Amino acid sequence: MSKVKFYRDIELPLEFHKARVVQRVHLLPIDERLKAIEKAGFNTYRINSEDVYLDMLTDSGTNAMSDVQLATMMRADDAYAGSKTYQRLQDAVKEIFGKNFVLPAHQGRGAENIITRALVHQGDYIPMNYHFGSTVAHIGIAGAKYCELLYPGAFDSDSDNPFKGNMNIEKLEEFINKVGTDKIPFIRMEASTNLIGGQPFSMKNYEDVRKVADKYGLKIVLDASLLEGNAYLIIRREKEYVNSTMAEVVKKMASLCDLLYFSARKLSCTRGAGICLNDEATYLQMQMLVAVYEGFVTYGGMSMKEMEAMVTGLYEMLDIDTARQNPDFIKFFIDEAVKRGLPVVTPAGVLGGHLDAKKFCDHIPQKELQAAALVSAIFICSGVRGMEGGSLSEVDSKDPNYFADMELVRLAFPRRVFTLSQTLYVLDRLEWLYDNRKLIHGMKFVDEPNVPRNFRSMCKPVDDWTHILIAKFKKDFGDSL
Repeated sequence: MSKVKFYRDIELPLEFHKARVVQRVHLLPIDERLKAIEKAGFNTYRINSEDVYLDMLTDSGTNAMSDVQLATMMRADDAYAGSKTYQRLQDAVKEIFGKNFVLPAHQGRGAENIITRALVHQGDYIPMNYHFGSTVAHIGIAGAKYCELLYPGAFDSDSDNPFKGNMNIEKLEEFINKVGTDKIPFIRMEASTNLIGGQPFSMKNYEDVRKVADKYGLKIVLDASLLEGNAYLIIRREKEYVNSTMAEVVKKMASLCDLLYFSARKLSCTRGAGICLNDEATYLQMQMLVAVYEGFVTYGGMSMKEMEAMVTGLYEMLDIDTARQNPDFIKFFIDEAVKRGLPVVTPAGVLGGHLDAKKFCDHIPQKELQAAALVSAIFICSGVRGMEGGSLSEVDSKDPNYFADMELVRLAFPRRVFTLSQTLYVLDRLEWLYDNRKLIHGMKFVDEPNVPRNFRSMCKPVDDWTHILIAKFKKDFGDSL
């Protein structure tokens, strides 16, 4: 893998694309930003897009498509059944993942619904490296439970462990022997672990999970939504694969699971999803469910134009210069944050940069929603919309003794969207906010719906700290935005 070295002693992520279409964004004055987030109940999911300068909430559906993807959408065969476009998707899945069968769905949650309905039953247990919100919801609806099996240190934000997403092999065997194989429909691996900072697992660990699965006759289901980033970091961090291509690593990762599914909003920069497998009996069973919940089995709730873009995006994922864009930008952001003394999750993962709100706001009790307070303060001082990844999203406040494993604020980096100057702007505002962090106080719930909590919850500050923060901002920046 080639690397560009600068003549001056700097290290920057170099883009391997050029911008030809742009979308205007606006940076509201700070008083208007406060009004916007007050109206949203201090929940960044509820802020109107027109009030946001940089939208770093998620990379789901916000990645930029390539010119080739947009062009291939025009060749779509819109046939309801037996479409040529669907055949191209089948061919791509077989070539890239080595799976003979593919079922499309309208998005990743739709794919999870199909998989759970087909494979998970009342009283089952799903061992996994770490959970994702929609996955947990589907498992719970099925009357099953999940168990996270990470190694000690996985929740340490300040770490040099390159693979914090590894599944604990010893605990996995203990768990299987405890509950019995008849109660485990599959082992779930997530590449990469979204909610602990986009942390990858190693190929060695994945192979060890496969050995355990084979020993006990169990299946492996791979959530491949962030597969591209995990594969790239295997190449960068696992010495056995330093000279491997993306295609080789992706193909091997796919070969180690019995079924993989992905949200195309992440993996291929398009809408839609895919379920990929080789077992024909399971495929036929899921076909019926797709027909009921998604659409006919060759379109699965997607338009054929979206499917054509998905096919192209899956092939583009295998280009190392495309794959490196997101994790290299995130690494630059994290490295710069560390230089400025900001508490962030290290090493850099995929999807986005993650701030450790427990350390950033260590003066705020966790029961006062540290991550929710921090993500609100970030929007107020910068117009940047991040995502709360802590107790507001994860925990029912009616249980006062239960808090999220980590209190994170995610600042997502959609692929090929933000510039380096915008990234430096975010770092500048975060550095100012960290220097004034004692002005941030806690949050409390105003409305706390059950599901989905992170989408609809509403909060308010425990006191008037937002106005005090704005007064300090105006003192330091004058009439600057």
